[in-house]
Amino acid sequence: MLLIEKEIHVPLSKEKVFLLKYFEQAIKKHLSIGEIPVRFVVTKSDTDGYHCELGVLTFAEEQTIAIPASIFEFVKREIENTDKFNAVMIVPTGIGAEIGGHAGDATPAARLLASVCDTLITHPNVVNASDINELPENGLYVEGSVISRLLMGTIGLQKVRANRVLLVIDQPKDETISDLAVNAASAARTTLGLDCSGVVRMSPTMYMQAGYSSSGRAVGQVKGLETLLEVLCNRRLEFDAVAIASKIDISEGLYEEYFQSGGQVINPWGGVEAMLTHSLSLLLNIPTAHSPMAEDMAEANATFGVVDPRMAAEAVSTCFLHCVLKGLHRSPRIITDRMLFRHPAVLTAADISCLVIPDGCIGLPTLAAVEQGIPVIAVRENRNRMKNDLQRLPFAPGKLFIVDNYLEAVGVITALKSGISVSAVRRPLAETNVISERIEQPNTHKKSPSEPSKIIVVPEK
Repeated sequence: MLLIEKEIHVPLSKEKVFLLKYFEQAIKKHLSIGEIPVRFVVTKSDTDGYHCELGVLTFAEEQTIAIPASIFEFVKREIENTDKFNAVMIVPTGIGAEIGGHAGDATPAARLLASVCDTLITHPNVVNASDINELPENGLYVEGSVISRLLMGTIGLQKVRANRVLLVIDQPKDETISDLAVNAASAARTTLGLDCSGVVRMSPTMYMQAGYSSSGRAVGQVKGLETLLEVLCNRRLEFDAVAIASKIDISEGLYEEYFQSGGQVINPWGGVEAMLTHSLSLLLNIPTAHSPMAEDMAEANATFGVVDPRMAAEAVSTCFLHCVLKGLHRSPRIITDRMLFRHPAVLTAADISCLVIPDGCIGLPTLAAVEQGIPVIAVRENRNRMKNDLQRLPFAPGKLFIVDNYLEAVGVITALKSGISVSAVRRPLAETNVISERIEQPNTHKKSPSEPSKIIVVPEK
C-alpha cells in the first residue's frame, strides 16, 4: 500500500453548486483504480479555479481490508441541539500556522476557547508538544479526519473513561531509541494510570518520507502501510486506541535548519504524520496518533541553543511520545452506527455550535460547516500558507465571522452562546433594514371558473 500526495486543479463552477459534491466529482477524474482520497485541502482559490492537494491511498489488488466510504460523504443535520455549546478548534497540520504550527503552541488558545464552551473538540496538532500535553479538561482529542467526518454528519463521538492504548514502534538500529519508547509507555502507565496494551516492535518497518508541496505545505509519502495494518488487525481485540512511533526521513540538513530558523521553516514531520493517521482512522475507525522517532541518540540529544519559544517543547524532548499517549488515554470512541446517533451519550454534527479555524483555510471541515449551517470563526492573526478568501464561499448570512485574534474569537463564541447578535455590540450600528412591498391587486375583470386568482408581489422601487 502506498500513501502519496497529489496536486489537482479544479475549475470554478459556472453555476451555484453543492461544493462538496462538486469537488468529489472533479477529483474522481484524477484517481486511478485502487486509489482513494484520505485528506483534502484547497490551498489557493482565485478566478482561475481551486488549487487542491489530495492525500491518496493506493490499495494493492490482493488487499483484503474493507475500503472505507468516501471522505466526501455528507449527511445534512436535521436540527441543531442547543442544550450545550460545543466548539471545534482546528489548526491544520503542515500549513505553517503562526499559532499551532510548531509544538503545541496553540494550546493556550485552545484552553482559552475551552473556558467558554461546554466541550472543545480539537486534534493533536493543536496540543501535542512532545513530552507535554495540556489538553483542557473539557477537551476531546481526536484525529483530524475524525473531525471532518463528525462535521460531515457520518460519525458520532462517545466520551470514554479511558482507553487501552497499544504502542507500535519501529525497530531502530540503535536499541537505546527503542528503550526510550518503552520508558515513555512505562512513564504514562505510572503517572497517567494509562492502560498500555503493550509495545509492539514492528518488523519490517514502514517507510515514511517528509517533503513539501508547491504551496509550501508539509506533505510526504508512506510505503509499507500494510505491515502496520497487519499488526493492528491481528491484535484488534487488545486495544481501543493506537499510538505509533516511527522514523520519518527528511532532507539532509532540514533538522538543524528547522530549529535554527526562528520559526520560519514549516515543521516538516506533521504533514506525513497526518496522512498516516487519517488513513488509519478511516480504515479502522479507531483513535490514532503518531510521534516521530529519532534516527539515533546523536539526533535525539542534538542541541541548538535557545530556540524559538514555539519549538521549545521539542527542543527539551528526546522521545516526543508522551503527548500522544496522554491524548489517546481518553480520546472518544468513534461511532459509525447511525442508529446510535440519537443516543444522548453520542455527540454528532447536530451538537456542534461553531468551528474556529485560521483565516484562509478551506478543507472538508470548513465546507461541511458551510453546508450544515455551523458558524465559522476565522482568525486573521493565525497567518499561514493557505490563500483563500472565505467570504467567497456560500455561507448563509451571519454564519461567517472573521476576527483579528483568538481573544476576539472568545467574544464571538460568548455572543453566540448567549444568543446576542455580534453586530449589536459593535459600532457603528447599522440602520435597521426596512423593506416595503407593494401587493398588486388582481384584475377586476370577470374570470372564468377555471381561471385561478393571481397575487403578484412586486418590490417597491
